[in-house]
Amino acid sequence: MSPSDEVDDLLTKAGADWRAGQPSPPEPDLSRIVPAKKARRWLVPALAAASVAAIATAALIVLPDKHQPSVAQGKQPAASTALGSIAGAKKHPLQVRVGDRVQVDGEVVAAPGKPVVYCFPVVTSLPAVVGQGPKPAKCEQGAELVLTGVDVDRLTDLSTVQGVKAGFAHLEGSWGGDKIAVDKQGPVVATPDAGPKVPCAAPPGGWKPGTSDNLVTPAVAAFVDARPNQLQELSIGRANGDGSPSVLIVGVAHGDPAQLRQLLAPVFKGNLCVTKVKLSKTEVDKLRDRVGAIPPAVLRPLSYGGSVGNHPINITLRILDDQALTALEPLGLDNLTITPIIRPVN
Repeated sequence: MSPSDEVDDLLTKAGADWRAGQPSPPEPDLSRIVPAKKARRWLVPALAAASVAAIATAALIVLPDKHQPSVAQGKQPAASTALGSIAGAKKHPLQVRVGDRVQVDGEVVAAPGKPVVYCFPVVTSLPAVVGQGPKPAKCEQGAELVLTGVDVDRLTDLSTVQGVKAGFAHLEGSWGGDKIAVDKQGPVVATPDAGPKVPCAAPPGGWKPGTSDNLVTPAVAAFVDARPNQLQELSIGRANGDGSPSVLIVGVAHGDPAQLRQLLAPVFKGNLCVTKVKLSKTEVDKLRDRVGAIPPAVLRPLSYGGSVGNHPINITLRILDDQALTALEPLGLDNLTITPIIRPVN
């Protein structure tokens, strides 16, 4: 028998022995799976975690060649190096993995004898009761993220009720998979609430002054509602980004925008932008329903819904980790506007 045949026999036996000693994968607990509620158009409430994912892993057994340097001596096997390269590639700029530097903005709560926690924005402090005074701040169950390294006394709008301190901060630090090791702290960084951008150039003479009041007339709404397989939902953009003038935006997924504009002309006299988009309202609704079908424990969404433009599915979630990204990829990442609460620091 040649030396190579002997090595093949050793590898085959080692693999068989390893497989024989592995336990069977656990059965999923179907009683805990809660079907997602269907959203009407724009938004659905936060979804509770409801399922358990079982991940099967495989082991690679490498018998060392006595003539080659070992892994302990600093040389990685070729297969291991290739797997590491694949694992290191990220498919989305907001994707986060353990060890990445991340940031969050929002409420922080520090109760005596408990870890300091960040409250995800779906939670609220308990309301005051007449005659009893304010209640201490508290995150809703399951909506806490453990923090280390926070200087509680530096929180803005700091309050203390019954020994519980609460305030707000912008925090940066290392992501540990279930907590953030904070090493930088400051005031909350506000995100501007930008409305839809107007994708059309201004007409000759510029946009007419005016706001969104009465911009969507019953005739315009009926025109768009009668064409869900062709058009998107109506939206209103701000031509100058400062709230005025307002422009009615009609997205055309299937058909000629110029022809649709001519059909709209008799029923609309204000600022109008008719533009090409990828998906119709019907297609957006189907895509949104597919988001709702993803188990909440996998995606951990705070909200999701149909929107407008070329990224017409809005998803707000706790973190875009590998698990969430894998679930969203089949929908087409270019169709999604993803807003994670835990974001990478660029």
